[in-house]
Amino acid sequence: MPEAGLTATVRGRTVLIAGATSAVRGRTVLIAGATSASGAAAARALIAAGSRVIAVGRDAGRLEHWAATLRPAQGPDAQGPRTAAQGPGTAAGAPALVTEVCDLTDESDVALLADRVHDAHGSIDGILHLVGGWRGGGGLAGQTEEDYRFLEQSLTALRCVSRAFDADLRASEAGRSAIVSSTAVARPLAGGANYAAVKAASEAWARAVAQGFAKAARDGGEPLRAASVIFRVKALDGLEAQLADRYVRLFAEDADAINDTIVELSPA
Repeated sequence: MPEAGLTATVRGRTVLIAGATSAVRGRTVLIAGATSASGAAAARALIAAGSRVIAVGRDAGRLEHWAATLRPAQGPDAQGPRTAAQGPGTAAGAPALVTEVCDLTDESDVALLADRVHDAHGSIDGILHLVGGWRGGGGLAGQTEEDYRFLEQSLTALRCVSRAFDADLRASEAGRSAIVSSTAVARPLAGGANYAAVKAASEAWARAVAQGFAKAARDGGEPLRAASVIFRVKALDGLEAQLADRYVRLFAEDADAINDTIVELSPA
């Protein structure tokens, strides 16, 4: 018998999380760059499905304000933002939502984040990478070095976070990593060359993560349990609920079937 569907309300839409609830229930998922509409949508869907969410952002005030909007979904036991100076929290009565302050472009800061997460919650099972942004326009001549360096932060964060938690996902019974990329990778335009270049590099990194998962399983003589997936969008605005739903569903899908795949999201 298929599992009865669970629903979550995300930005006024009812999202069906059918068949994924048992697969994701009890899992710990880290949302990197969580303080956005897409981060909130993902957190709500994961919490509704029974996961613990570790939401990471750079700005403590913004992170706390963001978490406050989720309180109806997460209940009263959420844990407020922590930093390296505060050390680990308590594992007793672990809350559904934990917020962590971290500069995800700083390798040392990410290493401290990993230590805090492991001390307080053990290994994680999933990562949803949402660090991003857009700068562009002005044709090729308008692709400034300043804009490129701004956009490059998303790639740096992806590299730092995926390295720090790679062993966790490989050890998990259902490790799931996902990034949000752009259809611009398939058809780059001069006015968005910087953006497309960074997204293309991010996709290459995500595919390398996928190959690492497959090789580790093969070398260990074990079935593949971890998967790295790329979500492509033309624009994420309006697709937050779809992204959240699709990410939750990854946990119910066979790692062999989804590892190193590209999933295009588009308006219904």
